[in-house]
Amino acid sequence: MKTIGLIGGMSWESSASYYRMLNEQVKQRLGGLHSAECLMYSVDFEEIEHFQSQGKWQEAGERLADVARSLEKGGAELIVLCTNTMHKVVSSIEEAITIPVVHIADATAKEIHANHLHTVGLLGTKYTMEQDFYKERIADSGIEVLIPEATERDMINQVIFDELCLGEILDSSKVEFQKVIQKLIDRGAEGIILGCTEIGLLIQQNDAQAPLFDTAKLHVEAAVKEALDH
Repeated sequence: MKTIGLIGGMSWESSASYYRMLNEQVKQRLGGLHSAECLMYSVDFEEIEHFQSQGKWQEAGERLADVARSLEKGGAELIVLCTNTMHKVVSSIEEAITIPVVHIADATAKEIHANHLHTVGLLGTKYTMEQDFYKERIADSGIEVLIPEATERDMINQVIFDELCLGEILDSSKVEFQKVIQKLIDRGAEGIILGCTEIGLLIQQNDAQAPLFDTAKLHVEAAVKEALDH
């Protein structure tokens, strides 16, 4: 088993889910008392969110590249960045290390293709929904990506940062997300990408009338496959 290096803390709520799912997946694959060989470096999200809101993506990339170097020095043989949004700076991380980075969008696109879907809706932070770093990675694999309307994007972003990242799971927010999901389906989305690792804390498959692609879960599955199948 390869040692997985996790860059976490963005937010720690979803990073805790990563750690749990990682160990569950390894146990499922190997049985017995097996668990994941992993290291986690959990950053202070306040610092990272400041870089995001100020548009200081280079500084954010340098910070996470330093983290990745630390994980590699600690024995990590592959890197998992436990967040969708910060894949915007994944190239800075990749350039800083000699071990592979398992990309969350690639894992998601692979599962969408496996389900033979061509058009999907994308929920996430405003950075993920509005900027090209994530959408284009999905679109380059031949999948059309739809995003919610501007006011809906504002609401989704607010729920992520002001509720989910703080561990608040509100039924009222679930209802609003369900409305957005249905509108995307009405526009032609055959499935929905939960493109923020916290959204899976709020929305599950039985909350929607189309297949949901929980990026955190798919990311973990890809990481475990990389760690074990070599």
